[in-house]
Parts: sequence; C-alpha cells; structure tokens
Amino acid sequence: MSEILLEVSNLTKRFGENTILDGISFTIRKGEVVVLVGPSGCGKSTLLRCLNGIEDIQGGQILLDGEAVLAGSKELTQMRQKIGMVFQSYELFPHMNVLRNITIAPEKVQKRKRAEVEIEAKALLARVGLADKADSFPRELSGGQKQRVAIVRALILHPEVILFDEVTAALDPEMVREVLDVILDLAKQGKTMLIVTHEMAFARAIADRVIFLDDGHILEDSDPETFFEHPETKRAEQFLGTFRFEKR
Repeated sequence: MSEILLEVSNLTKRFGENTILDGISFTIRKGEVVVLVGPSGCGKSTLLRCLNGIEDIQGGQILLDGEAVLAGSKELTQMRQKIGMVFQSYELFPHMNVLRNITIAPEKVQKRKRAEVEIEAKALLARVGLADKADSFPRELSGGQKQRVAIVRALILHPEVILFDEVTAALDPEMVREVLDVILDLAKQGKTMLIVTHEMAFARAIADRVIFLDDGHILEDSDPETFFEHPETKRAEQFLGTFRFEKR
C-alpha cells in the first residue's frame, strides 16, 4: 500500500461564531484520487482552501509529507508549490497570454529558466489539446479552454497533490467533458488528487474513495461502489437521490 501523503487530523474552521468544519479527519495516499461530495454550503471549498493554506484554521492539523501546512507561515509559499489548486473561476491574468500565465510562477517562485519552462508549458498545452493557444489571451478562450490552462498552470509547478474546486461549475454543459477528460487522464498518470465536484457520474468513474461531507462533518468515507450503491447513512441516500447518474 502506498504511503500517506496528506494527513488531516481534527481540522476545525470557523468564520466568526459559525463552525464550518468540525473536527474533520482523513488521509490521502500517494497516487490516490479522492472525490469530496456534499450539498452546497457544507464546507467542501473551505476545506480545500484550508488544505492549500489560503484559509487559516482554528484547530487540528494538516500535514503534507509529515510537514504542517500553516496559513501565513514563512514556509507557505514553498508548501503551496507541493499542493496545487485549480479554482472554479480560473484565476488567469487577463493581461498575459496563455504561455505567460503558465510560466510566470515557475520562473518567479521556483527560479527556473524561462526557456526550460516554456518548453514544458508548450508540451503540457499540447497534452490538453491547446498547442495552438500559447499566444492567445484569456478573453479569446472558451470557459473549457481557460480551465484547461488553469490545470496546466498547476501541473507545471510539479505539485505532489492537486486540489480541484468545482472546476466545471461555471462551464456550459458541452465544455464540461473536455475538462473532465483532462482530469481523467491525470488520474491514469497516477496523480494524487482531491476533487470537489457535483458531477456524480464523473465522481464514480474516477474516485478511489468518496468522502461525503455534510454540515461540517464527514458522514461517509468509502469506495465509490459502496457509496453509490449502498450508502451507510440516510443523509447520503437523500443526497444521492437528488442526482441522476449513469451506472457503470
């Protein structure tokens, strides 16, 4: 069995007096794909932002390779290179072309040479079907293309784990497939990923494990077959009943 890469112990997150995450604990092993599902407002996106150090926490611990992830710490910039994150809203710089959006972080943060980074960036763009878009600007791209650029931007930093936060939520239905196909390909390559999604058929197809989060608590943590066919809690049954998804 592969080694534990990410360990979350008794994580607590509050906004004011509101407890968003209440004692969350789980682990992710190297090469594992974990899908995080649950109703809107249950704390999924907040959890990802805590794991990436964007949000501070009020209790518990997040360890990557045995090292603590702490918001505001001096080591956070280095730690974020190990924990890539792809946002729902792309977060691309509008005044930079696609190639520069991808290469600026490895150049500035990792101090890598521009020529080397550009070669890798172009190779990654080709892998996601965007070889001809290196000189385009974000305004010239479709939503699906922007999201694929955002995925490449995360990959080029060589993260140990990649967090995906509802990356298809802002896309038209016909654009969803092109983004999901890229993530499926990453899974085949053995990338370690934690994915928040409402695409249940996709979740079932890609997940090694499914974590069901509701009201700040983990109610289920199981393999996809068990979760989708035999959920252990009534709440998970109710949640799954709101979706229609194809069985394998």
